[in-house]
Amino acid sequence: MSQSEHVSPASAVAALEGWTSVYSGKVRDLYIETSLTADAAPSLATAARVLVVASDRVSAFDHVLEPGIPGKGELLTTLSLWWFDRLTGVPNHLVADHEQVGNAVRELIPASVAGRAMLCRTLDMYPIECVVRGYLTGSGWKEYLETQSVCGISLPAGLQNGDRLPEPIYTPAWKAPMGQHDENISFERTVELVGPTIAAELRDLSLALFRAAGTIAEKAGVILADTKFEFGADRHSGVTVLADEVLTSDSSRYWDAAAWRTGTTPETRMASFDKQIVRNWLSANWDGAGMPPELPAEIVEQTAARYRELLERLTGA
Repeated sequence: MSQSEHVSPASAVAALEGWTSVYSGKVRDLYIETSLTADAAPSLATAARVLVVASDRVSAFDHVLEPGIPGKGELLTTLSLWWFDRLTGVPNHLVADHEQVGNAVRELIPASVAGRAMLCRTLDMYPIECVVRGYLTGSGWKEYLETQSVCGISLPAGLQNGDRLPEPIYTPAWKAPMGQHDENISFERTVELVGPTIAAELRDLSLALFRAAGTIAEKAGVILADTKFEFGADRHSGVTVLADEVLTSDSSRYWDAAAWRTGTTPETRMASFDKQIVRNWLSANWDGAGMPPELPAEIVEQTAARYRELLERLTGA
């Protein structure tokens, strides 16, 4: 999955029979089949497929917070799978999570993580987060107030927080090595990193996927304000593949369309379907020094409820 691997201590993640942990991030844990590690150190470089497990951990401002959000891993995985089914314009990293053994079907995902895990092919990941913004908010709004632009892209004068942009804009970021902060970069910098052909492909795919997803969300009364996509190259064909989570509450900003139309501030607690509730509480109760405080039970419950409501709205389930 990722170009920068990190082997986690065995105690850091759940043990899964038949699988070896090779990476533990803020939210997700990666495993490869144990049979591949018998004669060598566990490595994504030698594995054809990887088990991606979404935990209930929640992160904000580059910190993993306590406690987690109950059921969050399953909600994020379910939403990713739902979106992968609908974004048919680009191949994705999913592979079959079962196989035929004689006359029986064997599930490949361990029962203990079923519902919050995806079995995926390993890719040579591009070191770019492909961010698309359809609305002016968050860090983009702060930058606009100073420069009337976002990530070097000039925007019309007179825009307000939460306004829809004339057209979605592509504002990529460089995926920094572990322990460093990701960095917004220009399109020209992406050309330097991956070459002009891939840079243009990542931009065009990201914008097309964002527009398609935005149309689907609007039919459910939800606004997709911004999101980030990640892509990698198939190790055999070189084809660009959509990877990681996609269009989840963790990787996107979703707003209630009715609230937005009536002028409600988009990122108030009751108008967003993402972890903005957590960000708002943390900003009001922590100065950024030292370790962040523990989340109150009501913030955890409200965040879980908004994640569930988004899934219900989009899927109709």
